[in-house]
Amino acid sequence: MKIVLLQDIAGIGKKHDVKNVADGYAQNFLIPRNMAMLGTPEACARADCARAKEETEQKIQNELLRKNLDSLAGVVVEISGKASSKGHLFSGIHREAIALELKKQKGLDIPSRFLEVPHPIKTVGEHDISVSADGKAGTFKVIVKEA
Repeated sequence: MKIVLLQDIAGIGKKHDVKNVADGYAQNFLIPRNMAMLGTPEACARADCARAKEETEQKIQNELLRKNLDSLAGVVVEISGKASSKGHLFSGIHREAIALELKKQKGLDIPSRFLEVPHPIKTVGEHDISVSADGKAGTFKVIVKEA
């Protein structure tokens, strides 16, 4: 049976792919769970348009990300948090918070998944954060201050 995938499914394909699967698998599992729809000519045409639109948006986002990576040199982001007298933060600063502050303070929109933070920052001081995407890399500093 010909189907159009509505989401990524391991072992079958990615969202908007047109695939042939067993009738029972499509009718009893994929379609009732809204993971796929029947592969009618209209559905296939809509899937092709949606895939093309997503690819175009992805290219635009990648270009914007490359430009933002170029402008990262020398950027310093300041974040404050409650800390003990020894300089240990009560709650760690995660990559999502760093990406949010980077956007607020410097206007650079870099998704948090590209920030290389192996573990949450738990100490007051200066930390180097590296960013890599599409073979391009950059670094910036995060200064954590006691609130």
